[in-house]
Amino acid sequence: MKSLFDDVSFKCSKLVTKNYSSSFSIAVKMLSPSIRDAIYSIYGFVRFADEIVDSFHDYEKENLIDDFEKEYYKALNLGISLNPILNSFQHTVKEYNITDDLVQAFLKSMKQDLTKSSYNTQTEYADYIFGSADVVGLMCLKVFTKGNNTKYEQLKNEAMRLGSAFQKVNFLRDLKDDNLILNRTYFPSINLNNFTEAAKTQIISEIEDDFNIAYQGIVKLPIEAKFGVYTAYIYYKKLLTKLKNTPYHEIGNSRIRVSNYTKAGLLAQSFVTYKLKLV
Repeated sequence: MKSLFDDVSFKCSKLVTKNYSSSFSIAVKMLSPSIRDAIYSIYGFVRFADEIVDSFHDYEKENLIDDFEKEYYKALNLGISLNPILNSFQHTVKEYNITDDLVQAFLKSMKQDLTKSSYNTQTEYADYIFGSADVVGLMCLKVFTKGNNTKYEQLKNEAMRLGSAFQKVNFLRDLKDDNLILNRTYFPSINLNNFTEAAKTQIISEIEDDFNIAYQGIVKLPIEAKFGVYTAYIYYKKLLTKLKNTPYHEIGNSRIRVSNYTKAGLLAQSFVTYKLKLV
């Protein structure tokens, strides 16, 4: 039966989420069960596309990402794909009316990673972040608001700013790998060779502004989504604090992480905050 295959497909997306990001997986578990599968399916789609451009160095990446895109649209038209990640994602796209401009903006940024190694202007930088992160936040917001377009429009800017904050934190803690392994520089005019404490401070200040605006949207989210999104917010805020306390010359030497013990504490903290209706 198709329903059984769909169920297996969503479980595959959940497995992808769990194996690629334990932190995001924890946050998704804090969402209402009614929307978890949809968020897993979004993560599975964006993760596979990201893996193509970031990890599959021994293969024809251009062909792989092109085939991935073609297979997605084929799945969208047919209502089924034997690729379970695409099958679950197309189901979510249709159920929550995720518009094609969001998908296209995401794929555009992924394809840029195949040919573009540096983002030298603020416009280029903002455009990449919009496609690689902001639109993912908007896809999730489509699920959270469940067709309430008024609510979606009200929270749109805050969702984008949260996506931006998450992406910039990742850029900062992956500075070394992006620069030396992938030969990419995302922050305009900044790389390992000219990274300074002043540059780090400027980037962190920018991220803090994103987080402050994003928080204003988190408190307005539907009850089904609020705790899960707040959990992810708390985790990334902790990462930012660790980056802030790390000397600029150390950031490129190792990837900043949050221990499992600390994650458990953050989860408990966010639960108490949520239950006390402080968020």
